[in-house]
Amino acid sequence: MAARLARSGFWCHLPNYPRPIPRQPSPIQTLRLNRFASYQRFPGRGPQQTQYRTRFRPINRVQYVWNNYRRQIATVGVGSGVVYVYNLEPVPITGRRRFNILSAKTEKSIMEGGYPLLLEELKGKILPAEHPYTRMVANVVERLLPAVKELAGDEWRVHVINDPKQMNAFVMPGGKVFVFTGLLPICEDEDGLAVVLGHEIAHNVAHHAAERLSRSIFTWPFIAAASIILDVSGGTVQFITDLIFSLPNSRTHEAEADHIGLLMMAQSCYNPEAAIPFWERMKEAQKGAPPQFLSTHPSDYSRIKAITEWLPEAKDKYQESGCGLTGGYARKFSQAFGKQGVMGRKQPVIFQPARSPQQEDDDLW
Repeated sequence: MAARLARSGFWCHLPNYPRPIPRQPSPIQTLRLNRFASYQRFPGRGPQQTQYRTRFRPINRVQYVWNNYRRQIATVGVGSGVVYVYNLEPVPITGRRRFNILSAKTEKSIMEGGYPLLLEELKGKILPAEHPYTRMVANVVERLLPAVKELAGDEWRVHVINDPKQMNAFVMPGGKVFVFTGLLPICEDEDGLAVVLGHEIAHNVAHHAAERLSRSIFTWPFIAAASIILDVSGGTVQFITDLIFSLPNSRTHEAEADHIGLLMMAQSCYNPEAAIPFWERMKEAQKGAPPQFLSTHPSDYSRIKAITEWLPEAKDKYQESGCGLTGGYARKFSQAFGKQGVMGRKQPVIFQPARSPQQEDDDLW
């Protein structure tokens, strides 16, 4: 009532009556008013202002950056788009379009830098060249290579690491093959081993390492900018970026390597139908694996389903390469009367575990 009378001017007719004291805003109310006040980047130097109409600070930062740097952002965006489109290329065999700015030679030189360090780390665990496991792996790689003429100039080396707990294998760009003994019981035979090595060599055929390095040109600036604007740690933005971009792309690479590897082993006269039993055994051995959306690899169920769809194409490749009944007899005859050894060969000709200069006189091998 008093406030209504004050607004109507009633108090001016009562000369001796005390007038009400205006209520002062509390410090919290003052802070709230100031948060939504107008902000001017350079006071007195132009009309550029950013109106803060939200309590969510990241939106305020986005408004500020856009209002003051929109030309620079547009220039960088257009330039990045031109670079991206210009460097699109098809992946060998599958034809998938992807962004890549690194040549195969550059990719090899970058990745091979860690090869001596890896040898030093695995010192004492690498089986000798005469070991049956090393000969078996070398024999499979030697049969797979004619199917990938793109990698003919690489200097191939086979390393079998004596670690029964590791069910893993990988091939570095440049032809450095690493297989852990824990994977061999799951492979069971050369067909199963061809599934693994075909998959790993396929990563080099498709130059997935170069694609990942090329993609980092865009992802790392995005992570840095997002961490500043959102006022969160870089690890949080990294996790979100991996979840949205990196992990799906990695699963794409794995599925693509499955496809290429399946065709490679079929062309090399390995039974492509062995891929499904292998992944079923791997599924049993890897119980408790994370969900697919949190993993760099497709789930075993997705892999088996995709391989089942690719099997007709792989069987056609198998027949086209003369790997039917006649081809099988020819291979057995060659192994029986050719070079004798553990897997039909006395000694791999082009595969020997590589030594670093410091290890030439060691008994490591």
